[in-house]
Amino acid sequence: MRNLFAGIPAELPDELTETVLDAANVRIERIVSHGQASPAGFWYDQSEHEWVLVLQGAARLLFEGDAAPVEMHAGDYLEIPAHRRHRVEWTTPDEQTVWLAVFYSVG
Repeated sequence: MRNLFAGIPAELPDELTETVLDAANVRIERIVSHGQASPAGFWYDQSEHEWVLVLQGAARLLFEGDAAPVEMHAGDYLEIPAHRRHRVEWTTPDEQTVWLAVFYSVG
């Protein structure tokens, strides 16, 4: 048994990503951010669908073409279709933001 909140370093100069499960059509990652955001001009454009949940902290995701970012807090989740370009605009610098991201393919 493991705990998603265990083993998180006190200081995070970079975002921390760890694979929790990797199977045929699904990958689950724990992501920990502490004030990190996507670099200027960078957009995620993934070939997999993603379902993401904020377990702790807060973040803002911006989707290409949208005027304003989506603000997420603990308990908030959303689905990001494959190739829906997005970026992390902000994560709270006051506490660690712990995400659970489920990447999957269909078919």
